[in-house]
Amino acid sequence: MGFLDNLIANSLGGSSFFNAPKKLYKFEKIKQLTHETIKKNPNIKLIDMGVGEPDKMADELICDVLNNECRKPENRYYADNGIEEFQEAVCRYLNNVYGIENLTISNVMHGIGSKSILAMIPICFINPGDICIMPSPAYPTLGTYTKLLGGEIYNIPLCKENNFYMDLNSIPNDVLKKAKMIYVNYPNNPTGQVATYEFYKDIVDFAKKNNILVVSDLAYGHLTYDGYKPLSILSVDGALDVCVEIHSMSKSFNMTGWRLAFVVGSEKFIKLFSSVKSHTDSGQFRAIQKAGVFALDNYHLVDINRERYSRRLDLLTETLKEIGFEAKKPKAGFYIYVPIPKGIKDGIKFKTAEDATLYLLSNALISTVPWDDCGSFLRFSVTYNADTIEEEINIMNDLKNRLLSLNLEF
Repeated sequence: MGFLDNLIANSLGGSSFFNAPKKLYKFEKIKQLTHETIKKNPNIKLIDMGVGEPDKMADELICDVLNNECRKPENRYYADNGIEEFQEAVCRYLNNVYGIENLTISNVMHGIGSKSILAMIPICFINPGDICIMPSPAYPTLGTYTKLLGGEIYNIPLCKENNFYMDLNSIPNDVLKKAKMIYVNYPNNPTGQVATYEFYKDIVDFAKKNNILVVSDLAYGHLTYDGYKPLSILSVDGALDVCVEIHSMSKSFNMTGWRLAFVVGSEKFIKLFSSVKSHTDSGQFRAIQKAGVFALDNYHLVDINRERYSRRLDLLTETLKEIGFEAKKPKAGFYIYVPIPKGIKDGIKFKTAEDATLYLLSNALISTVPWDDCGSFLRFSVTYNADTIEEEINIMNDLKNRLLSLNLEF
């Protein structure tokens, strides 16, 4: 046993960390199979419906601001807990897009991406034995850090029977007594479901009744279609007292690798979070924050993405329905979540979504993401690479032909 082995934290497995059998997670398995399949079929192009990040660059106007600001000597310094210009722009943006009024810079803190914000929030609240309530499936970071701090996770499955909403009434009283946080993500990844005002009000009432902090992840909040308007939990009276909300610049503004996000909450929360953050990072590059200011003040730039994703979702929904999938266009985000086929007619049957994903990948070079958390579903993304509408239509026709050739049974 080497020097480090006896020093490793128990939360990471202690001395057995390096010797524990490696579990091959589904994404790793799919990635490996994708590489092998492409290598075996060099003349067939992969149709990638699995990727979960924007297919376009950030708008040139945003890039121009970054280019200009990065050359200014005053922007070379540490940003620490952020610059006031960005916080002020956030307040304007939330008012303009979500109708949230009366916020000040004392309610806002930037982050180096929403992932880092989600990682730091448990440090503010979780003691050993505390519980974080998480939907399943869900983005895992909040839960991962809760467990690293000695806390526990209570999962609520997002099921079709509940229209992919969290069933708050299903949570046992002993869990409620130990719970510190509940994670909410609408528009939801992967199901595509959106929140209603009534749902958010129920969450706020639940939080007040049980003294539980709501962590609302609004990464896809601005990408809405067909009359559904961007909706924040902070539109509910009193929500700011019991909720924090995280917004990302990645999905809406195509700024994925720029790593810029922000969290909104009460003045007390921001002071608490800032204390942890100041010991964790030195802030995002000032020039990136100033480019973020321009983006937030020119929020209409998101409309280009909304138009493209809405069109692609229309095309994909109709294509999947023609194949036999139970597909419905979501009101937000860029995913379609569908039950898996039963299998192949007069052939193999799919026991899990992972089985279906691996079959589509191996036999048709179509990449999707499987979920078996509550029922078996495939997630199709519309962030594939296509420069024109004609290319989008051609990809849909190719997708249709490949899926039909498999002779799927529904």
